[in-house]
Amino acid sequence: MKTSNAILGISIVLFTFIVGFFFYKHNFIDVKQESYSTHKYTIKNTHVLPDILNEVSGIAWINENTFACIQDEDGYIFIYDIKINSILKTIKFAGHGDYEAIAIHNNDAYVLRSDGLIYALSNYNTKAIKTSKIKTVFDADNNMESLTFDTQNNQLLISPKDKDLGPKHLRSVYKIPLDTKTVDTIPVFSVNLKSEILKDFKHKHIRNTLCPSEIAVHPMTQDIYVLEGKNPKLIILNNEGIIKNAIKLNKKQFAQPEGLTFSDDGRLFISNEADNGNANILEVVLE
Repeated sequence: MKTSNAILGISIVLFTFIVGFFFYKHNFIDVKQESYSTHKYTIKNTHVLPDILNEVSGIAWINENTFACIQDEDGYIFIYDIKINSILKTIKFAGHGDYEAIAIHNNDAYVLRSDGLIYALSNYNTKAIKTSKIKTVFDADNNMESLTFDTQNNQLLISPKDKDLGPKHLRSVYKIPLDTKTVDTIPVFSVNLKSEILKDFKHKHIRNTLCPSEIAVHPMTQDIYVLEGKNPKLIILNNEGIIKNAIKLNKKQFAQPEGLTFSDDGRLFISNEADNGNANILEVVLE
């Protein structure tokens, strides 16, 4: 009798595991990959930032010459003009904190704190500014640094830098639809960190193979660009999460890349915190 109960118990556990595995695979994992060729890049322009932005942690393109910048210590948005190398305006939205990413959509700005809290600023660049907060399922253990706006789907995209919600070998991107302002815990897609394409970046701790410091959506192709600052690299994926390219960035040129944004016509900009010199915004051309 005891043997029969044991066999029944094992059968139930095995059945539950199999069902769970296929459910998880269907809803969570997309491990398909494309072949790729290593792209080279050139730095077309270098824009040196003032000392107050030495800890620049996020940038968002506003128009031809201006960017919204944040730094990871104080709750201000800095409107910076690269043509005249000057801060045009500072916008206070909160007190001291670890602010890591900024996304702009029309007249609204969204700023991500590393513990997952998002500050939503409507009419951010006017006197009629209103600030609210979006709570997420993430916390300081996830170490949140990546946030961007997906215009095509009217949603924010967010990705953990450290601990993810799923298995350690997956790095996932999640959506926050603006109509709900709630994180969908089923990923938009997941990147398999064991992929052959990422072999040159593999770490003994698999989740450290890719630690996103920022993400952005290309306005023309809808490809998703994932930037890492710890071991500088740029990963390019299509909108289904299939890796198209994995590009190693020169540490001497990209001292600590943490900001990533596109102009409306598809020009790529990456910001770096200060190392031996000042922080900067680089216009990067992929070849």
